[in-house]
Amino acid sequence: MKALVSVIASIVGDRASRANLKALLNLLLILLGLVTVFSVLFHVIMLMEGRTHSWMTGFYWTCTVMTTLGFGDITFTSDLGRMFSVVVLVTGVIFLLVLLPFTFIEFFYAPWMRAQAMAKAPRELPKETQNHVLLTCYDAVASSLIPMLEKYGHSYVVLCPTVSEALELDERGIRAAVGELDDPETYRKMRIEQAAMLVTTRGDMVNASVTFTARELAPHLPIVASAQTQSSRDVLELAGATHVLRLEEIMGNTLARRVSIRDSDAHVIGKLDDLLIAEAAAAGTALVGGTLASSQIRARTGISVIGTWNRGALQPAEAQQPIMEETVLFVAGTRVQLDKFNSSFTSLASEKPRVLIVGGGKVGRATYRALRELDICTTTIIEKSPERVQSIPEAIIGDATEMEVLKRADARSASTLIITTHDDDTNVALTIFFRRLRSNWQILTRSTLDRNVSTLLRAGADLVLSYASMGANTILNVLRGSDCLLLAEGVNIFPVSIPAAMAGQKLSDLDLRSLTGCTVIAVEEHGRRVVNPPAEYCLPDSGRMFLIGTMTAEEQFLKAFPPTMSQGRKRRK
Repeated sequence: MKALVSVIASIVGDRASRANLKALLNLLLILLGLVTVFSVLFHVIMLMEGRTHSWMTGFYWTCTVMTTLGFGDITFTSDLGRMFSVVVLVTGVIFLLVLLPFTFIEFFYAPWMRAQAMAKAPRELPKETQNHVLLTCYDAVASSLIPMLEKYGHSYVVLCPTVSEALELDERGIRAAVGELDDPETYRKMRIEQAAMLVTTRGDMVNASVTFTARELAPHLPIVASAQTQSSRDVLELAGATHVLRLEEIMGNTLARRVSIRDSDAHVIGKLDDLLIAEAAAAGTALVGGTLASSQIRARTGISVIGTWNRGALQPAEAQQPIMEETVLFVAGTRVQLDKFNSSFTSLASEKPRVLIVGGGKVGRATYRALRELDICTTTIIEKSPERVQSIPEAIIGDATEMEVLKRADARSASTLIITTHDDDTNVALTIFFRRLRSNWQILTRSTLDRNVSTLLRAGADLVLSYASMGANTILNVLRGSDCLLLAEGVNIFPVSIPAAMAGQKLSDLDLRSLTGCTVIAVEEHGRRVVNPPAEYCLPDSGRMFLIGTMTAEEQFLKAFPPTMSQGRKRRK
């Protein structure tokens, strides 16, 4: 009933719908007039034939003839009467079988269906809506972000400028609303003052307009906006954006860090106050050939090896796990401990390796700049469009699948290929081509959509970074606050209050990694934080501990040690 009332209100409130209803009523009045006239003429002609009938009979005859039912129980005997019957019949066919149904569908049924559709794409959220995330675009990043929001209990709505766009999302099970992106009234109806975050990932100019409009209405709302250029980033920050995403730069820096080159320095990829999370390539160091136990990394530096990357997935650190040339260590520690690690395990390389970047777009150029800044390899870009790489002297213009182009790029001497085009299908084809061409190349590539990551790995890539996941993870980190960190590959660092069942026990006795898949990387009590506590460390009776693990591992921990009601409220805050 509530939906019926809203649909009727939508029809009555629309000017075009009111005009259509008026036209429909006029047609019904004309039809009523014709039925009356035909009923009167029926009596007149019947009297001319010497017969009389009641007025109800005349109305009955007119209806049966106009609707083409023609029961035949009442008929005319004269030619005038039969001609009159034909006129009534043709009029009925035109009005009741053609004109009136068309008018009803066009002026009433179609607007009714449109009104029902618009009810699925509301222009205003309920007054009680709060702590929701507003999205202005459903793109690759949003498609990865929305399942994460649902997983962590955050409501959301995608704001669409057109009804058709909103209805398309609704059919796909995505909650959407309709409103002009540059209209302050839209954001008032979206309850922006009660929202948890606004995320806008449209064009730079649209993002600037959205940010400025929303910031006036909600001065303290976290606003995340994407930017294509540095100048746009400055504009967005001036407009009031809390966090500006330069995903191409983030992707380029991450790809550069993942190159298996002879550089053992630990590169920081995330931090929680003084606790740093970093990656360190083992290639070219004395670590290669040994095991995690024989390396004595923790004893010599104090940092903890949390795990190792294997084809884009984090593997738990096991004592007897071998360290190979392609091994990338995933470590956690303080700044002092990381510096000690960097000084303890130096590169053994006598010359810089060669890296070949395929694709000179935004990600390709960002990767090139990151590698040049690290100064740990020689780098060449292959790009078809000269205007994209005109400022890069080492660029080779041509098709990377042509042997002549590869010869000019000296691909034979390269140890690593980084494929950075924005088209996933192209990246799959290039990965297959280069893997068949040479099996010992390290091949890194990017994927725009999450669903293509597994395809690229099967095609032969050693590592695939998802553009969508990287953006979604960054946004979720901003939403969840500084005490939580979701890394690009789905590894989650999160705090929990020390459960009563664990208080006073040694970490070695708890064996959390076997039980839940999580690892304790820090313990905090009364503002004092112990980073990388040893296995014999006894947990205090109160305080927090920071765990690292996948989202599945986090769920297993919370299932094994469910937080109390007060702890749950504290965590959600």
